[in-house]
Amino acid sequence: MAPNRRYAIWLSGPNTAAAEIARQVGCGAVVLDIEHGTFDLAALERFIPLCKAIGLEVVAKVLGPERGPIQQALDFGADVVAIPHVENVAHARAVTAFAKFPPLGDRSFAGGRTSAYGGFTDEWVREQDTRTRCYPMIEDAGAIDQIEEILALDTVDGIFVGPSDLSLRRGRGAYTREAGDFDDLARLAAAARQAGKPWVLPAWSSEEKKFAVEHGADQLVLTMEHGALLAGFAAAHAEAVELDRVPTLARTAP
Repeated sequence: MAPNRRYAIWLSGPNTAAAEIARQVGCGAVVLDIEHGTFDLAALERFIPLCKAIGLEVVAKVLGPERGPIQQALDFGADVVAIPHVENVAHARAVTAFAKFPPLGDRSFAGGRTSAYGGFTDEWVREQDTRTRCYPMIEDAGAIDQIEEILALDTVDGIFVGPSDLSLRRGRGAYTREAGDFDDLARLAAAARQAGKPWVLPAWSSEEKKFAVEHGADQLVLTMEHGALLAGFAAAHAEAVELDRVPTLARTAP
């Protein structure tokens, strides 16, 4: 099946088989959870080009809102950096600048993979600033309060929604996909639409997938690696347990 970048899978580590299976079923993108996952720099440097080589767009959810993690992910070849824990527009202005070269931003030139291990030109700088994308994660009360101003920044290409942290930081407690949660998601979707910029939603449940489609999300992150493993293992276990409840000739024969 041809890959479609609209559909992404969330990976918590450099799992080659998971990336290949995602591509095999038709997903065209992967989100690498560097913040909470098991990626180190050596693994990341190898895994990003592997994903791209098999036709997957790479969204790197970086370690934190700092220069080093943002630049390293881009230098390794990530298509998108999703920056967690962006607090407000002032913070967004500072940290998203690390994803764009001067004069637009403040990214530093590395001279590695993205420049074919050589020098660079003004045209290459413009191409990089256009092709690679920077998405602040909206998971903080201050960020949603200033979402229009954040989306207006020239260094912001779109937004990546973090529903679980957003629910906690908006005082609703654990994310339960209730009305207040979807009110926030609708506000973010409307702001992105007004700004003409894409937004991305981790959409594990059917109701989140439906919401994302109806509200024009650019990408849906369909499932996370550990969730897919849990669902697969649980289904196989439940099937065997159910079969064991049914008497069989072998067990009931005298």
